[in-house]
Amino acid sequence: MPDLKAADVTIVGSGSWATAIAMVLTSNGKRVAWYIDRPEIFRHVRRYNQNPHYITAVKFDPDLIEPFDDISEAVGASEIIILVTPAAFLKAELEGLDEDAFSGKTVCTGIKGIVPIDNTVVGEYIHMQYDVPYDDIVIITGPSHAEEVSMEKLTYLTFASPGREKAEIVASLFSNRWIMTIISKDIFGTEYAAVMKNIYAIAAGIAHGLGYGDNFIAVLLANAAGEMRRFVEAISPDIRDITDSPYLGDLLVTGYSQFSRNRALGHMIGKGFSVSNALLEMTQVAEGYYASSCINEVNAREGVDMPIADAVYRILYKNASPLQEIKSLTKRLK
Repeated sequence: MPDLKAADVTIVGSGSWATAIAMVLTSNGKRVAWYIDRPEIFRHVRRYNQNPHYITAVKFDPDLIEPFDDISEAVGASEIIILVTPAAFLKAELEGLDEDAFSGKTVCTGIKGIVPIDNTVVGEYIHMQYDVPYDDIVIITGPSHAEEVSMEKLTYLTFASPGREKAEIVASLFSNRWIMTIISKDIFGTEYAAVMKNIYAIAAGIAHGLGYGDNFIAVLLANAAGEMRRFVEAISPDIRDITDSPYLGDLLVTGYSQFSRNRALGHMIGKGFSVSNALLEMTQVAEGYYASSCINEVNAREGVDMPIADAVYRILYKNASPLQEIKSLTKRLK
């Protein structure tokens, strides 16, 4: 086992994206302390150097990775922490940490979700709850399905932080022949865009399940990009190009890809599954389900015109007819 104090990075989370990130970092020769809260995954990784449930083809070098079942020990093992757990369960995941657990550390989030009840994106939540300066927070985002990353398909990741130096340090850990890195200071815009694209992917899935074709779904996603721009500008006014990869690129891959769990959830609903039954069929968390309710609450304050996001919310939480909601949208889109 590697020396705990020599870990380059700590990963918190054990799903597909956490596994893919661990694979990238260890492929680059980085030493990883990996906090895994599910006992069966922890034991399997410790014994076989492999996640038994996600990205199962990846075998880890035991000299570069060490699983932990104690989050405090894992966080204490390195100065760079990467949070990669569903936003809905983030509070429970971090529950065992002291308030100063992240003091002096760089905290990164690869979570494309929003923290329920608080209705804050993860970077903002970490800043408020653990007093981590925004300059020490890095958002890892961009069009990046874990399955393709693990297959070494060319991927562009954006590292966003007001503290450019920290973003560059974290990006350097990932950079290799199939991971291209982009530096951004738009910490709020990139993270809110990453949350919202999951909602729009559910809409695309619903439309596809109802029988609408690529022509309509292209119009739907083009209008979704406009909604995203309006909402992000209301939340965090700044100079940004919504057509850049962490905004439009992530929206497109999540709206169209076979690997998109949010699109898959929407597709089942469009095919006639109840929302509750569709959720039961999911093997991984669809962040867009939780994000829809949270964004709806945030937008009650902001008042941004978002007919697509509103329609998804009504379908998911108000038992509205998917057929009628999408039909109504066809008269509003352009």
